[in-house]
Amino acid sequence: MKHRLLIGVVLLVAFIGGIWAALTIAPPQTSASEPQYRYYQPYPAARELSDFTFNRANGQTLTRADLNGHWTLVFLGYTHCPDICPTTLAALNREYPQLTTLSPELPVQVMFLSVDPKRDSPERLAAYKAYFNDDFIAATADHGQVFPFVRSIGMMYAISESTEADDYLVDHSGSLVVIGPDATARGRFKPQSSPGQVTIVNPEHIVTELPQIIQTK
Repeated sequence: MKHRLLIGVVLLVAFIGGIWAALTIAPPQTSASEPQYRYYQPYPAARELSDFTFNRANGQTLTRADLNGHWTLVFLGYTHCPDICPTTLAALNREYPQLTTLSPELPVQVMFLSVDPKRDSPERLAAYKAYFNDDFIAATADHGQVFPFVRSIGMMYAISESTEADDYLVDHSGSLVVIGPDATARGRFKPQSSPGQVTIVNPEHIVTELPQIIQTK
């Protein structure tokens, strides 16, 4: 019990620190010749991914090598999420046919990474992703694998309450991170707020700006 509470506190502190860092880092300077985006936020430099071995919903493993040769949209979440996760995945499914046509040589894929490995077994992830789109990648691992990866792509998450109860919540970003075909994190699409609606990334913005991102390689 104390061990799980300690994990929650550590993750929460790291989550707050990540938010503070994101707010205090100055945005990169762009020249007139560099691409200009309305919704996409490129990182100042491509970010190297940590080494990882995740458990996929299909029972196989997922490593950094599996991201080579693709443009990958990574979304963090968990299957017990009450709002952001199902709304985002449903929206991505609606735009998925268009996303898959944007880069025939380096196909676009969607990856749902669960940051709740205690409850999200491969079997549960398989059933969850099938509800939205069975072509999506769904994976997870223990926090020792997931947390460094999430940090390496510029994101954070936190479990700030005891995991003894079945209904604990996980704090996570609603952003979608773009990983290039060389398996480096390039930037992110941040959620857009709309009155009376769940704040999520608008997949239409991805369809609009991802072709320009792909051209930069």
